[in-house]
Amino acid sequence: MGDNILKESMTLNDNALSHEDVQEKLSHAKKPDPHVEALVNDVIARVADKWTMLILEALAEQGKLRFTQLARHVTGISQKMLTQTLRDMEREGLVIRTVYPVVPPKVEYQLTDLGLSLGAAFCGVWVWAEENLATIRHARAAFDLRKKGD
Repeated sequence: MGDNILKESMTLNDNALSHEDVQEKLSHAKKPDPHVEALVNDVIARVADKWTMLILEALAEQGKLRFTQLARHVTGISQKMLTQTLRDMEREGLVIRTVYPVVPPKVEYQLTDLGLSLGAAFCGVWVWAEENLATIRHARAAFDLRKKGD
């Protein structure tokens, strides 16, 4: 909701908005189209997971990859989870699966333009994490210290 206002409020500058400023702007924001809101919620639920993000990153950096190559680039993913995630990504239009009629079978995966644009959209999260790493580590350490004392 209020996507432009959230983007404005999240820009890093010396005049960061307070919680009250953000709440005020959001309360006056135009409500989104319910169809768009439903799509955003659905897409986030389907693609904003660890494995999808790592597969997006690997394919964005490497281009076309075979299944086994992709598995090497996505450390810790099981064959079953890689298969399921690639199927989900293909259904959402994020990945193209190309099967070559050779023996043994050759299958390659690559991002669609939609997949590349999703990767670019989530790139901001990486930038945010990098810029806020020290603050997050400090908050976690302070929280853990408080909980240890309880």
